[in-house]
Amino acid sequence: MSDNELGLFLRTRRAAITPAEVGLPVAPRRRATGLLRSEVAALARVSVEYVTRLEQGRDRRPSPQILAALADALRLSADERAHLLRLTKAADPGFSCLGARRPAHTVRPTVRAVVEQLDPAPAVLLNRLGDVLAYTAAYERLMGPIGLLEPARPNLTRFVLTDERARKAYPDWERVADEEVAALKQGSFRADPHIAALADELALTAGEVFTRRVETVPGLADPNGSLRLSHPSAGELRLLYEVLDLPAGDDQRLVVHLAADTATERALDRLRPQPIRLLAG
Repeated sequence: MSDNELGLFLRTRRAAITPAEVGLPVAPRRRATGLLRSEVAALARVSVEYVTRLEQGRDRRPSPQILAALADALRLSADERAHLLRLTKAADPGFSCLGARRPAHTVRPTVRAVVEQLDPAPAVLLNRLGDVLAYTAAYERLMGPIGLLEPARPNLTRFVLTDERARKAYPDWERVADEEVAALKQGSFRADPHIAALADELALTAGEVFTRRVETVPGLADPNGSLRLSHPSAGELRLLYEVLDLPAGDDQRLVVHLAADTATERALDRLRPQPIRLLAG
């Protein structure tokens, strides 16, 4: 598998920007929908050959000034700029951050209390490997029947990519799989030995489903969005989700789900335990 995450990110961002978005004229017979390397080079005031070297992985440590120029040329958001910086730091032979630490499997009491207070919203706390660390009762009712929580140490990434039940649970499974790989790749990826070990496992157990995404999906997962979930008893649900990153020392992220429509809200209500009513007499 390629380890040129910087080049992949630059290529995908270049392909996602149209000339019109950066104020460039469009030739009548132009076939390319995104920006050409020459256009990015002109906007960033660097040579085309240098852009090519970056995209091909022959240069992985551009200066801060060039990073800023490329970020401006590609119209990167604040999150994308931070991700770009992480990718260049990961290419440094002396780079070490979270990779030197084992992924967190303990949860601070106050964080656990916050998770509990989120009920009745389905919410789950994950570490950087996708291990499930804590969840609300509503999340258990939502994902338990699907099979995610069966293992002694559930892992969302492993479930989505290797468990056949995930394909039935997520009608938009392809997009969900993309997001799980993007979340796994976020940050140092193979510079982190723990993530690298999981990646090796998934390359074997999930095969092309995983390796193809490693080659094509940038490591920048959406911090919010929507998804469809097919629940065994509640039917198809439409959910919104928000990803909240905890402080770097926790190395965890909280994913909170909300009903996207009235039908889903009612279906989630039906999943809640109903109070026992005693009849007089």
